[in-house]
Amino acid sequence: MTSMTPERDAAAIAVNPPLGAPIAPVGRLVRWREQGDETPAGLQDRRDLTARRLWFIALNLAGIAALTWGLAQVFGEGGWTVSDLIIMGCFLVGAPWTVMGVWNAVLGVWLIHGRRDGVAQAAPHLKAGDTLAPVTTRTALAMTLRNEPPLASYRRLAVMRAELDMTDWGQQFEIFVLSDTSDPEIADQEERLFHAMRADLGGPRAHYRRRTSNEGFKAGNVREFLTNQGRDFDFYLPLDSDSLMSAEAILRMVRICQAHPKIGILQSLVVGAPATSAFARIFQFGMRHGMRSYTMGAAWWQGDCGPYWGHNALIRVRPFRRHCRLPLLPGKPPLGGHILSHDQVEAVLMRRAGYEVRVIPVEGESWEENPPTLMDFTKRDLRWCQGNMQYWRLLGLKGLRPTSRFQVFAAIMMYLGAPAWMLMTLTAASKLIEGDAAQVNLAFGIAMFFIMFAVSLVPKLMGLLDIALTPGGAARYGGRLRFALGGLLEAVFSVLMAPVVAFRVTLFLIGLAFGRSVIWGAQNRDAYRLSWADAARGLWPQTLFGLTLFCSIGLSSGPGALAWAGPMIAGLSLAIPFAVLSADPRFGRWASRIGLCAVPDEVGRPATLARLTEIARRGERGLVEPSKAA
Repeated sequence: MTSMTPERDAAAIAVNPPLGAPIAPVGRLVRWREQGDETPAGLQDRRDLTARRLWFIALNLAGIAALTWGLAQVFGEGGWTVSDLIIMGCFLVGAPWTVMGVWNAVLGVWLIHGRRDGVAQAAPHLKAGDTLAPVTTRTALAMTLRNEPPLASYRRLAVMRAELDMTDWGQQFEIFVLSDTSDPEIADQEERLFHAMRADLGGPRAHYRRRTSNEGFKAGNVREFLTNQGRDFDFYLPLDSDSLMSAEAILRMVRICQAHPKIGILQSLVVGAPATSAFARIFQFGMRHGMRSYTMGAAWWQGDCGPYWGHNALIRVRPFRRHCRLPLLPGKPPLGGHILSHDQVEAVLMRRAGYEVRVIPVEGESWEENPPTLMDFTKRDLRWCQGNMQYWRLLGLKGLRPTSRFQVFAAIMMYLGAPAWMLMTLTAASKLIEGDAAQVNLAFGIAMFFIMFAVSLVPKLMGLLDIALTPGGAARYGGRLRFALGGLLEAVFSVLMAPVVAFRVTLFLIGLAFGRSVIWGAQNRDAYRLSWADAARGLWPQTLFGLTLFCSIGLSSGPGALAWAGPMIAGLSLAIPFAVLSADPRFGRWASRIGLCAVPDEVGRPATLARLTEIARRGERGLVEPSKAA
């Protein structure tokens, strides 16, 4: 994720990236190379992928059409007014991305449990990772840091180093710490700790560099590394400060990319590490059981135009250096200058250059940490939102594959859906408050609300179904009872959290239009107690809006009209106590003690996480001897 600098003419976006050679002619080269019937890596028939994408489009259009018809029955009761048209317009902005999530999850469950070759259909590249082929390539593990306490990050690197050295191929990997830290005290900590732990990070195969200029932020940091030290490697594996991967996962990815030289980016399925914060536990419980089916379904139709999430992925250095330089956007920040959300843009540029971007849609010991509180979650979400809003100026990039261009568009619309739902709710409430209830089919409207509510929960239900259908699946989460209770708690958690986040995104987008921006600084990783005062300072707008909506609808239209707005009103009105309770360490400790919302890595702790815990117990220096780590 990057940020700001100079202006540039709009026509130059497609041809003159700020850091290197023109890239516009690539489109013609790619079209010439891909005249055959297979994708660049020879993994799939392009005509088959096209057919899948057309089926996926048809399924989504059918779902959207059915829901649109139902909504038209609700608000078209007494003829169409301006407010009715606003409601329908907002619905058409927000609904497609909800429906797309439904079909991704449904397809994923069908592939995993309904077909013997489902996983191979979605990810034909996985087979190459199941071999014990020698590792003949060199890989740089590059962790980016910025103003965060470095000890925990270095411990993760020490675990990865130790595990790689236990294999026959440790010498093929080197570690790089790429610092963009501006805080002098933290910078001093980084350097001192690095030298204290260098032997455990690989000795001469471990390197530390801190930039004096923070230009381009994370993407600029990585670009400078690849321009200098990184050019001598075949692959680089970007790691965030909270990233952790097992040696087995890393070697599997390397073997896949060695076997398929036209895979440019291979993204692992990243899951949340066990957490003590109740907020993080509940959030990642839902992500964990839902991510596999959702990613599997998406991989089935995305194919060679897969996702890149910015970390825990293997990237082929040469084409990335040559073809994935980010363009400078015209105008000033926050929407001009350096691209902040770099990962999706780099993925579509890699595919444009004739290399496949693939995802591993199965779990494989690749971890990150999730925000410990609702406040930290929204801060991170707003950074992503600001970055994605810059994509408007990238929709016209020359030479992009149709699927890639759609992915850029979808990344924008994912965040525009939030204000669309908020405006739709406000407009519908206004109709009732102003006495236009006669023009609304209220009974059908309540039925449609429950249908829409059910549709929004389908991806979660498919995730629960996936685990239930997997032999021993629920046992990995602590047993059927704990899994069921966790699923119920997470569903309530999501219903309460969604309107809070949507309202905050809406406010942020309004501010963004007037030049307001977010600061891309350090992130909180550790659990802490959120005070009532801090929660109130951050969430009073949501609370005020929710209570106003409750009183207005309740007094003007009675309890019956509150049914359709109930979840949104509850989430907004209870935002402050929800944030405080979900961050309370006592709640987190209690949930951890009874195994509520436990993830598989907590129930059956993998060796990699056990090694990390052991390092932490050895004292503040965090040293580990590779020969004893087993």
